[in-house]
Amino acid sequence: MNIHSNTTAVILAAGKGTRMKSEHPKVATALAGRPLLVHVMDHLKNANVNKQIIVVGYKKEEVISICEGRSDITFCEQKEQLGTGHAVLVCKDALKDFQGTVLVACGDAPMISPTSFRSLIELHTSGGYAATLMSAEMDNPQGYGRIIRSSDDGSVLRIVEEKDASPEEKAVKEVNTGTYCFSSEFLWEGLAEVGNSNAQNEYYLPDLVKIFRNKNLKIGAMKLKSSIESYGINSPQDLEFLSNILAAVPKK
Repeated sequence: MNIHSNTTAVILAAGKGTRMKSEHPKVATALAGRPLLVHVMDHLKNANVNKQIIVVGYKKEEVISICEGRSDITFCEQKEQLGTGHAVLVCKDALKDFQGTVLVACGDAPMISPTSFRSLIELHTSGGYAATLMSAEMDNPQGYGRIIRSSDDGSVLRIVEEKDASPEEKAVKEVNTGTYCFSSEFLWEGLAEVGNSNAQNEYYLPDLVKIFRNKNLKIGAMKLKSSIESYGINSPQDLEFLSNILAAVPKK
């Protein structure tokens, strides 16, 4: 079996994106002439991940219209923005009969290449992991969740969101990109245990790492070769930065 054909992507696209100061949903923001969401969908499709679930919320009609004409797309609505864990949980019914790899990606992170998506899926499958996360090394990790590893064997222990991190944890430069693979057999049981006792009162998807560790399940991590791929767009400045990078890439 082609392992990519046994993978379904869940793309998180429900957020408002307040810092973008736009009346449109953040994932509808144009980068190099195409909405951010389209970049993510196309890169996944080029990685042979054709089945895609889009989690919609804010101005859902506009997000749905972006996907018009595409096959193998399902929409799930997150009516309240209660965190990334909750966003995946609203897809449970759509995935109730699916057995395989669930790849979670952010609709506002357009730079992750098809090659990196493929590598993540292959590592997850070959390693027999319950969860495999995509990480990146950043000189300035501000705003990102930090990857906390064991000092003994380097394995991933947990992910700490910046708002909840200690000064020592904030000094860590390996960050969570918000892209993961999960084995469906463990995903829903794990999500049922995710709580919201944190600074944001949200259900964090990264909490699954600690939950799986406590169950002695295997956690994998793939560090991106280029941290640029991990960049998401949260502000007009981010958009300008990535636009300039793409403009400098020679056209094929």
